[in-house]
Amino acid sequence: MIAAAVVPHCNRIDLLRELAASLAAQTRPFDEWIVADNGSTDGSAEFAESAGARVLRLGRNLGFAAAVNRGIEAARADVVAILNNDVTLDGEWLDRMLAGMGDASFATGKILRASDPSIIDGAFDEISRAACPHRCGAGKPDSAYWNKARAIRFAPMTAALFQRRLFEEIGLLDERFESYYEDIDFGLRCAAAGRSGVYLPDCVARHRGSATLGAWNSDTVFFLSRNQVLLAAKYFRAESLWRIVAGQLLWGMLAVRHRAGYEWFRGKLHGLKSARRMDGELAGALQDRLRTIIKASEHNIFEIQRQTGCDRYWRVYFCLLRR
Repeated sequence: MIAAAVVPHCNRIDLLRELAASLAAQTRPFDEWIVADNGSTDGSAEFAESAGARVLRLGRNLGFAAAVNRGIEAARADVVAILNNDVTLDGEWLDRMLAGMGDASFATGKILRASDPSIIDGAFDEISRAACPHRCGAGKPDSAYWNKARAIRFAPMTAALFQRRLFEEIGLLDERFESYYEDIDFGLRCAAAGRSGVYLPDCVARHRGSATLGAWNSDTVFFLSRNQVLLAAKYFRAESLWRIVAGQLLWGMLAVRHRAGYEWFRGKLHGLKSARRMDGELAGALQDRLRTIIKASEHNIFEIQRQTGCDRYWRVYFCLLRR
């Protein structure tokens, strides 16, 4: 089986060096790795080529989704790993991924914080009926709860492995999302088509987390805020508008606490303008199927929060909106 890694990248050559070292240390090496370079000016492209990567010089920052798509299109492989540039992989990551993936369409593993590997950075994703995605495990202590393999619907494209044919069946990432939640969009399309993945906790990666921009950077908050609206417009037509507005307002309160209220508001306005291009894209029967999937996903968030400790946002959300 031929395996390729696709790395979307923009500057931060220091991160790329660390990722390249972890790729070189794999017990089962990737057959190729592709750096989709979003106009780096710090010598990243030249370094990647010297390290054996195939570099796609995109010329400017096209966003995460477009860079990943160009990498997938260029990959000559049976399976494709999508890796953030601020990730490092344990030496047996690919070997264990290939062994554990089986017939699943995609797989992801346990992602730990690089700054403190006793804390989970993320495991797998879910989404609420308010169109607010959740990175399950984020900020939780690593524990036995996260050591059990399970079927999943959403794989965070921080570090995940996909069957190459899945992109031919489902399509590439929706480039209208640019950066953030494009993996949620892809997961919803996979779930609607009956494709699922697996979480493999013995496949460990370490993630710096928002190393390029920062967790509450103005651009990060803008894209997250905007793309919540795009997800709602594309997939949540059958959901209560009150629930969507309330859930996203609660998230906006978090942004205000982090002094990013203006960026949240700006993202919402931009999302509302852009959402017109997505409204009504999915047929009624598919909307009904997705409503069932999304309701089950929210239930998973509730159960995970109940068993591992409730974050403030989800405590308030479920107090107000669980019914």
